[in-house]
Amino acid sequence: MSNRFLRWVHTWIEDNIPPGANPDLESYEAKAKRLSEKLFAEAAEAGFTSFETEEERARVLPLVLTAASDSTDFDIDAYHLKSQLAQENEDGD
Repeated sequence: MSNRFLRWVHTWIEDNIPPGANPDLESYEAKAKRLSEKLFAEAAEAGFTSFETEEERARVLPLVLTAASDSTDFDIDAYHLKSQLAQENEDGD
C-alpha cells in the first residue's frame, strides 16, 4: 500500500467513522460498504488515481469494516493523547 494513500485513508477513517456505531440502524457490513464507496469517491477528489485506489481496495475494505464495527465508547482524553503521540512520531521528535 502506498504510504501517502495509507495516511490519507487513516485520516479519512478518523474524520468520518466515529467509534460507537449503532448496529440497530444499519449492519456493520452495510455501513462499511457505504462508507468505503464514499472513501473511494473522496479519494478521487483528493487526487488519487483510479489505478491507485483500485489496487488498494482489498486492503482498505477491512480497515473500514473494523472502524465501522468498533462499538467501544469514545474516550476523548485517550484520543487527544494518541493524536499528540502520533504527531510527535510524525515530526521525528
